[in-house]
Amino acid sequence: MKHIISPTDLTLDELDELLRLSEDIYKDPKKYSDACYRKRLATLFYEPSTRTRLSFEAAMLNLGGSVIGFSSADSSSAAKGESIADTIRVVSSYADICAIRHPKEGAPLVASLHSSIPVINAGDGGHNHPTQTFTDLFTIKQLKGRFEGLTVGFCGDLKFGRTVHSLISALSRYSNIRFILISPDELKVPAYIKDEILDANNIPYEEVRSLEKAIPYLDILYMTRVQKERFFNEEDYIRLKDTYILDSNKMALAKEDMLVLHPLPRVNEIAVEVDNDPRAVYFKQAQFGVYLRMALIMMLLRD
Repeated sequence: MKHIISPTDLTLDELDELLRLSEDIYKDPKKYSDACYRKRLATLFYEPSTRTRLSFEAAMLNLGGSVIGFSSADSSSAAKGESIADTIRVVSSYADICAIRHPKEGAPLVASLHSSIPVINAGDGGHNHPTQTFTDLFTIKQLKGRFEGLTVGFCGDLKFGRTVHSLISALSRYSNIRFILISPDELKVPAYIKDEILDANNIPYEEVRSLEKAIPYLDILYMTRVQKERFFNEEDYIRLKDTYILDSNKMALAKEDMLVLHPLPRVNEIAVEVDNDPRAVYFKQAQFGVYLRMALIMMLLRD
């Protein structure tokens, strides 16, 4: 039995298999409409989510399975003080596979240690979000055709953004990758990401403040929102929330084949006018997430 707590829990060969299966599902989803018949997914979401929770549920329903679960801690026994270890022990007898989102880093790992069914981390605090990372990789592979040799820019909240941390970890496994990290000083990538991943693997990167100066060099621009829920005080959030806004003027500085990704939800860091630019692929990225999660559920239930 395999759990997915970090994007690096899959070997590169397993990741290639996952992306190939996702592509096959994307091309012919009806072929897999009974792949998980009579199987049940439990979605245990201790904090709000739209795309991740609904895409997991859509994925399982598309595979012919069913879904149980809760969408907030207030609607679960966590409100009564039940531990995540006890919750997963119980849920293991109700479902065949489980997706967990939790505000505390490491909570899905704790759940996996007490679970008798596969556990998928659907986001834990500012730590990891592996299925979003796999979705990002699938989007890049489908639309760019490769990972090697890309210059990838991450812009916005690089301190608390778990999608950023996860994708840096995943892309760092490929050759000739370069990163440009665009953020205010207060929201820089954490030191452990630079020390343990980038520097440890001799991956070239720059830390800059200006999106305008960086954007001409990028093959991928990964925009993120400044996350109000991660801040300890509202004053800091208000001061930083509008630091970067991607608009048509900035897009005019970019390569003709640059792609703009965003894990969503968007607040105002991407102007609505950018949606009509063919390089803006964040809504297609969200669609790809369903096919990716279908493939991952199939692989974990097969194992």
